[in-house]
Order: sequence, then structure tokens, then C-alpha cells
Amino acid sequence: MRDQELPVTVAVPRPDGGVDHVRVGTAVRQGEGFSLKLGELQIGSESRGSEPRRRPPPPAPGEAPTVFPPYGRSKGAPIRGASGQDLEFYANGARRTLADPGKARFHEKERALLAAIEAEQARQHSEGGGDDEGPPPSGSEEPH
Repeated sequence: MRDQELPVTVAVPRPDGGVDHVRVGTAVRQGEGFSLKLGELQIGSESRGSEPRRRPPPPAPGEAPTVFPPYGRSKGAPIRGASGQDLEFYANGARRTLADPGKARFHEKERALLAAIEAEQARQHSEGGGDDEGPPPSGSEEPH
């Protein structure tokens, strides 16, 4: 009974209410315990290649970002065409990070984000305001 192998399964419910037990690996007795050998695992019913991407890929080094970072109300939204309010919100966040020496590891990324935002602000200004909500920002860096 030294090398006893036992199948390891997971219960998968079927739409009709039944349950399928799907083998995911083998448990091999080793002394007082077991060693688990897992087979290839895939989660979901679609293959990897056809799954929708939840986030765009990060920009290559030296390439300007095209979407806002994953926080705030416009997380992951395109920078191009964004409202003036959103552009200012994310620009202020980038400036706060750049002013914090403890966040130096993020500075390169934040500089690129700020440059992309400022380029979009300039583009919108040259086109007569773009999607800006309200009057154009004053010369002040910080609101209020």
C-alpha cells in the first residue's frame, strides 16, 4: 500500500441539476500523507485565445499610455476624448505620485501618464475644448 494512487476529482454541476465528477489529478500516498499530481487545468468553457481581454496590454517602455490607470470612475477608459474633469483628476493623481519620493518606483510610469494627459489637454484646447465640461481650467495646477 506504499505507492497507492487515488483519483482526485471535482464536482461540476450540470445545467440539468446533475453533477459530473471531473478528474483533475492523482493523489499518491507518501508516508502519512499524500502528494498531489495535477493534470492540465483550464477554467471556463472557452479556450484561452477566445476569452475577452479585461484590460488592454500595458504600453511598451517609452510608449505613451492610451488609457487611464485602473482606479477612479474612468478606470481603463481611453485618454483621448476624455472630459476635462477626468483629465485633471488623473493628472493631479500623477502629480501627487511624482511629488512623493516614497513612490519613486512608479515615477517613470506616472511621467508617461502625465505627458499623455497633457498632450490630450493641449489637443482639446487647440480644437476648441473637446469634451470638456465647464470652462477651461485656470492657470492653477491644483483645483480649490
